[in-house]
Amino acid sequence: MYDRGDGPGAAATRLTGRKATGERRLSGALSEVTLDDGREVMVKRADSAEEARAEAAGLRWLAEAGAVRVPTGHGQDGPWLVTDLIARGRPSREAALELGRALAGLHRAGAPAFGSAPPGGPREAFIGRAPMRNVEGAEWPRWYAEHRVLPYLRRAVDDGTITLSEAEVIERLCSRLPALAGPAEPPARLHGDLWNGNVLWGADGHAWLIDPAAHGGHRESDLAMLQLFGCPHLDEVLRGYESVAPLADGRPDRVGLHQMFPLLVHAVLFGRGYAEQALSTAKAALER
Repeated sequence: MYDRGDGPGAAATRLTGRKATGERRLSGALSEVTLDDGREVMVKRADSAEEARAEAAGLRWLAEAGAVRVPTGHGQDGPWLVTDLIARGRPSREAALELGRALAGLHRAGAPAFGSAPPGGPREAFIGRAPMRNVEGAEWPRWYAEHRVLPYLRRAVDDGTITLSEAEVIERLCSRLPALAGPAEPPARLHGDLWNGNVLWGADGHAWLIDPAAHGGHRESDLAMLQLFGCPHLDEVLRGYESVAPLADGRPDRVGLHQMFPLLVHAVLFGRGYAEQALSTAKAALER
């Protein structure tokens, strides 16, 4: 007989109201749990209750936009988060085109300010395993420098991953952001951690988004992260996006600006290789 103990099965039972009849551990944090009505759900154990609360609030906020597909949430209990399981398929150009249109709709749903947290989400949030503070600001260049780039640069310097002399390059880029950022745009509703691993290509032929670090930000940031870490059929994603919400002229020249945040987060989490990529990206942006 299946013994659900005090792990993923117990969390699934509490949050769905259905008895768990089996589970399959996918990693230290993720499990697929089968319920007594035959459904399967995904159970995630975060590092803390606040991390799980931030993710749950982000998923709700994305879903409320009515644009992108996200797994239905069954609730959050302490560090546990339970959502529907998305059956995996293969990426296609049609799904990528649809994803681009959906992202445009998500971004147009907007946010109260740059740095706004999702309703019910904590100010002290997370991007992956790194802390991310949701502090609101009115102007994107200043907000982005102060609350997205510089905190991770300081931590990378403190950790010895980036030297003080190297940090000056990124600090110089931050000082020039007002001139480099392009036309002012209203705050967009961002997924916030949109690398390809957080895009699930479903067996139903659609793209689904998971694991958000949702906040109010610049819409080009989500697109730049997709480009940074690779996304199947990215050209179709961008084509779909522009068919709904054309991007301001010069976007290709601004990609590096928007990649500084995820690159520095990865430098803090994973070390020198990403620090070197951040530095080369900053130098290239300064030369444009």
